[in-house]
Amino acid sequence: MKLHEFPRHQLTFGPSPVHHLRRLSQHLGGAQVWAKREDVSSGLAYGGNKVRKMEYIVPDILESGADTIVSIGGFQSNHTRQVAAVAAHLGLQAKLVQETWVPWDDPMNDKVGNILLSRMMGADVQLDDSGFDIGIRDSWKRALQEVEDAGGKPYAIPAGASEHPLGGLGFANWAFEVAQQEEELGVFFDTVVVCTVTGSTHAGMIAGFAALEELTGVRRRVIGIDASATIEKTRDQVWRIARNTAELIELGRELRDDEITVLEGWAGELYGIPVESTMEAMALGAELEAMITDPVYEGKSLAGLIDLVQGGDIPSSSNVLYAHLGGQQAVNAYHRLWN
Repeated sequence: MKLHEFPRHQLTFGPSPVHHLRRLSQHLGGAQVWAKREDVSSGLAYGGNKVRKMEYIVPDILESGADTIVSIGGFQSNHTRQVAAVAAHLGLQAKLVQETWVPWDDPMNDKVGNILLSRMMGADVQLDDSGFDIGIRDSWKRALQEVEDAGGKPYAIPAGASEHPLGGLGFANWAFEVAQQEEELGVFFDTVVVCTVTGSTHAGMIAGFAALEELTGVRRRVIGIDASATIEKTRDQVWRIARNTAELIELGRELRDDEITVLEGWAGELYGIPVESTMEAMALGAELEAMITDPVYEGKSLAGLIDLVQGGDIPSSSNVLYAHLGGQQAVNAYHRLWN
């Protein structure tokens, strides 16, 4: 099916806002930087990029007759918080496996931020001491079985909704939304920068912009900044999901190598642990634009953008669009970084 033919259950307010980061652009002295704000895109528990993905998954959930959505993430998972929000919105239960993906030694890590909000929304939160991996997890499979054993009907959503067959559609549609906003703003974004971990946000963009290229003949760069610290796994997953999404929306051609770019250098050695460039980027965004980013995802993608602009990898003639995916709620678990 073509993208517009897939059923969509709107959970966002509408197109997420785009605004010019004038002070940051001036400070960097290169390309003009704009932000598209998934963090303020929805009224469901502070929104975020996973809400947009869920718009294409919800129709399948409702058709399945499920009574419980089962998903997985780390203690401070943005994704599981958004799954809990969508479940509450639909009147369903949420069962969330929260694994120890980040070796962050803080007694409040499993009590504040995203996990607190999930509990507030009535989710059944299960803590697990398993470490980080972007693949399919045994703990999640067990949670699905537990729902069935209790007489419920689970609906499975893997980490980040990335391995879900429809996981890339939300951000394929995002690409078309960007094109519409470009017309309204009178600007063309030749470069898009996005954080990449489980892959479907970035992969969906790749497929969507490829479809736009087929319609308009216009190419642009979509740069994924790795925050997983498992770069090869992430690259492979982005490739696979991008190809799957391109097939789903009937792109009609193979994706080119130059359409899939995942860059390393800003993740540090471990997922979820900020490094010096993360903290510097977070401070710059906050002090110049009052744009709050987090230490796990957006602080790292913003650090990548800053270096690419200042180093000239993104030319000074560019208009670059920074995809702000949300995640500020996790900052509470990292409070000591600012003490």
